[in-house]
Amino acid sequence: MRHRTRRTLTAASVVTVSALALSACAGSSDSGPPADGGSSDTEMLTSVSLQLQWLPQAQFAGYYVALDQGYFEDEGFTDVEILPSGGDIVPQDALLAGEVDFAIAWVPKVLGSLEASGAELTDIAQVFQDSGTLQVSWADSGIESVADFEGKRIGSWGFGNEWEIFAAMAEEGLDASTVSIVTQDFSMNALLDRDVDAAQAMTYNEWAQILEVVNPDTGELYQPEDFDVVSYQDTAGAMLQDAIWADTARLESDPAYADAAVRFLKAVVKGWVFARDNPEEAAQITYDAAINAEAAFPVGPTHQLWQMNEVNKLIWTGGEFGVIDQAAWDQTVAGALVAVNQDGLNLITAEPPASAFSNEYIEQALAELQDEGIEVAGTYTPIEVTLTEGGQ
Repeated sequence: MRHRTRRTLTAASVVTVSALALSACAGSSDSGPPADGGSSDTEMLTSVSLQLQWLPQAQFAGYYVALDQGYFEDEGFTDVEILPSGGDIVPQDALLAGEVDFAIAWVPKVLGSLEASGAELTDIAQVFQDSGTLQVSWADSGIESVADFEGKRIGSWGFGNEWEIFAAMAEEGLDASTVSIVTQDFSMNALLDRDVDAAQAMTYNEWAQILEVVNPDTGELYQPEDFDVVSYQDTAGAMLQDAIWADTARLESDPAYADAAVRFLKAVVKGWVFARDNPEEAAQITYDAAINAEAAFPVGPTHQLWQMNEVNKLIWTGGEFGVIDQAAWDQTVAGALVAVNQDGLNLITAEPPASAFSNEYIEQALAELQDEGIEVAGTYTPIEVTLTEGGQ
């Protein structure tokens, strides 16, 4: 069972549907006037679906805000479905199968899928400009950099999240076969129980989780100085993460879909602009979506606010929202090409096709938003968030 959030012109409701119903949601088209009220020879898509890569949380705040604030409606959509995944759905696979219209996924994961399948998808907006992945160890472990990974038990969630580890090691000339990759769950228990020497964490999620745990030796919450942290953003292994993907063939052959992609991006950008300028309200909107979902972890309001604050840092880094930076793309591809896992396997063996990313759609969306007076670029000014036990 999966949770869907559906918004129409008259109401917002939360429903659950079976996996079998998912295939009916993609490619819906209803006749209607263009969003600007003009005439068009192209039938306009008014119903679209978005597949997330995880459960409802502020990592996806911009999409939930766009629903809540009616931004999708403003762009001519009468029905938008946001489909979370608890790890049981691979977003790019759902998009390749035609089950959804758009998907959120990390770039290296999609590149691996594309090479394996021979299919084509296009990154039409690079939401996260920086990597948010960390490797966290106890301060007494001696793991202060990637160079200290050899011979250690390195935690990872798998599912493609391990490739930054191997890309960073390859850049250092380290032997990946010396590392024991331990599959960790989506908590920091593996580190707390010392089942791993260094656990994987996202700045906006698991790093906060461990700082929301009471240190039994002090009776207070753990503090950052209790740990050593390796940030992959500070290494050559940094890879592009959350991006919005579209079906390449549909973009090229279906004018209505290409038009919908631009309108969809306009609504999404407005959602993320709102989250940038109103982080507390955006976190609350996401929290409300999470507590009404069939499954969400963790959903504490303080945790969501921390997450909103940290996600904004990854998105608003000074440039225009969603524009794919060629240098960052090239670094991601280079890392994927040289990365070799502990079993000697590569993520990809050849450059991806040129169609793997395009700034055409996001640049059109941004230009239209700028004409409407919306500030689509900038650097986020963080707020202060004080963590609480369990993120509550």
